[in-house]
Amino acid sequence: MEFELWWLLVLPLFFGLGWLAARVDIRHVMSESRSVPASYFRGLNYLLNEQPDRAIEAFIEVVKVDSDTVDLHFALGGLFRKRGEIERAIRMHQNLVEREDLSPERQLKARFELGQDYLKAGLLDRAEAIFGALQQGEKAEEAQRFLLEIFVQERDWGQALMAARALSKVDSRSYQIEIAQLLCELATDTWLKDQVEVARDYLRDALSANRICVRANMLLGDIASARGEHEEAIAVWRRIELQDVLYLSLVAERLILAYREIGKEREGLQFLQQALTRQPSQELCDIVFSAVLRSDGAQAALQLAQDFLRRMPSLRNLDHVLEAQILLAAPEQQLDLQSSKQAVQRYIQAKSAYVCEHCGFRARNHFWRCPACGRWESFLPNKKEEN
Repeated sequence: MEFELWWLLVLPLFFGLGWLAARVDIRHVMSESRSVPASYFRGLNYLLNEQPDRAIEAFIEVVKVDSDTVDLHFALGGLFRKRGEIERAIRMHQNLVEREDLSPERQLKARFELGQDYLKAGLLDRAEAIFGALQQGEKAEEAQRFLLEIFVQERDWGQALMAARALSKVDSRSYQIEIAQLLCELATDTWLKDQVEVARDYLRDALSANRICVRANMLLGDIASARGEHEEAIAVWRRIELQDVLYLSLVAERLILAYREIGKEREGLQFLQQALTRQPSQELCDIVFSAVLRSDGAQAALQLAQDFLRRMPSLRNLDHVLEAQILLAAPEQQLDLQSSKQAVQRYIQAKSAYVCEHCGFRARNHFWRCPACGRWESFLPNKKEEN
């Protein structure tokens, strides 16, 4: 390739243009930095120094000085909601919604954020109105999720079911657990209204949606038992072992009572003890121990409790051993055993709880839906003993 003389003329021109562009760019940056209020930089400095409260106050000053800082409005509104300052978040997002100079995209975002504020504040009717109006457009799927949450909080199970089914068609994840649980809620309501066959249809639909829905079989068994159909109830409750043997503890007492009604309590006990050999469960141990103590006496119950304690060391099994020993002990020994049992029971009551596997919320009762995080079927049917 031959050297061309005109290159000598072009190269200085390129350098000159580059220098000029750099000067213009630097001036633009300096101009912009001078136009940003000092409070903005103070806020950034507070954030870097992990002083979020002072950072928020500094950013509020920026908003007062320059009302065009829309993105900062959004950021502050989100921070207020996260910190539980719902009234401030609502005011921030309401101001944005009322501005006529916002682009359609930002108007949509402002309404969406305001809907979340209302939901967090418990203003469900206002939140429902906003998310209901957002079911068309780019926020439709997220709005539908919030509507599902609202309908569940309002216990409007029919609307919640429609929302869950709609989401299952567009969302990447399955909603079979939610759909089955909502059908169980509908079944419970209709059963209370004495619409037994309608309730049974809902429960069969729940099992079609989620074949391992334990709650559906529990309720089907409850309905049969209430109608005196004890053999049907037993057959339905025994299916729970095939779904998840741990959940047998939730129906074990009812199962034994149903077997007793048909004169086969021993068969019921054997079934539960066999289930225990396949899957240890403290709740099931408790129920089997009480049933054996009632039917076979303290000596048989003591042997069973000692066996449980060897296989599954726990304070509750120790408590069963002490209970049987008290019944078998001489009067002069019972007082010491009673004192030990009371100490163990106090510790059990303080430390044992059902725990949400999703958020860690602890409760004395079993819930199908966590009161804290709203997750369905996040509570296992066995209490945990806190160390």
